[in-house]
Formats: sequence, C-alpha cells, structure tokens
Amino acid sequence: MKIYTKTGDKGLTSLIGGTRVPKSSLRIDCYGTVDELNSYIGLLRDQDVNAPRRDLLKEIQDRLFTIGATLASDPEKSKMKIPDLHEADVTLLETEMDSMNAVLPELRVFILPGGHQSVSFAHVARCVCRRAERLVIALREDSFVADLVVMYLNRLSDYLFVLSRQMGHDLGAEEVSWQPRM
Repeated sequence: MKIYTKTGDKGLTSLIGGTRVPKSSLRIDCYGTVDELNSYIGLLRDQDVNAPRRDLLKEIQDRLFTIGATLASDPEKSKMKIPDLHEADVTLLETEMDSMNAVLPELRVFILPGGHQSVSFAHVARCVCRRAERLVIALREDSFVADLVVMYLNRLSDYLFVLSRQMGHDLGAEEVSWQPRM
C-alpha cells in the first residue's frame, strides 16, 4: 500500500465514513492538533525521567488515537466501529495527579515553564492539549462531539501540568515563581 494517494492534492480529505471536507476545516484542525499532542506525549515518554511513567504515557497516546478516530469520523455517516473513551480513562488521570500532588510541594504561586529541557517538553504538550481542547469545544458548537472527549482533554492538560512539576521534582530542577512587575 502506498502512503500517498494524491486524493488530497486539491485541498480535500476524507473523513471516516467517506465525506470529503476541506483540509482547512475545524474538524481536521481538531484531530490534527490531537495528533500533534500525541507526538509531544511520545517525546515525553522518551525522556529518561519518565521511565516509571512510560506505560501510562503510552496509554494516554492510545486514548489520543481514540479521540483522533472519533474526531475523524463523520458523525452522520460513519458505520465503522470506532474505539471509545470511558470515564475510567478520566479517573486514571485524576488518580495519577493525586499521587503526584501528594509528594509535590504545595503550589501557591504561578510558575514559569522551564527549569529543565524535559520539563519544558511537558509544558509545550500542556499548551498543545489546551489548544486541542479549545478547538474541540468550538467544533462541538456545530457538530456532535462526545462530552467525554472534552473532559479527557481538559483533565489531560491538568495532568501534563502536574507531570511537569513532578518531572522537575524528580530532576531536582528549580521551579521558578512568576514575579509580576508592579
């Protein structure tokens, strides 16, 4: 099977279900951003500091593929069986955040992203996740998107923030407080 089909050369692509849409459509932007996020999660998974979290990060990548498949489907035409999210997927992120927060110092101020390259990767992933969430919410205004998709992306961005702090803690990196200029 060839990877190129030439069917998108005129700026259209097919959703699961066969509907052709412009590559500039919001739906394509949504699942493209989820794909970008998935790549950043892979980058996080490859960081040595995340060795104990590799299985969880791989599971998150799997859930993001599920979300991508959902978003790539024409909600009115797709007859294919698409994988689905479960509330337990959201609960897992919450449980992991609670475990990390139990060992982290209490957060009382805003912190600046950074402190270590690995930590910065987590912050970039968090920002991409927030963008994906915003795009999916915009898509939901005109088309069906399951509430659980929005909930998962929302919780995942929170998880990525806590993960960035945990990674910094594990690496002994300084957490730099934001000092607003007044």
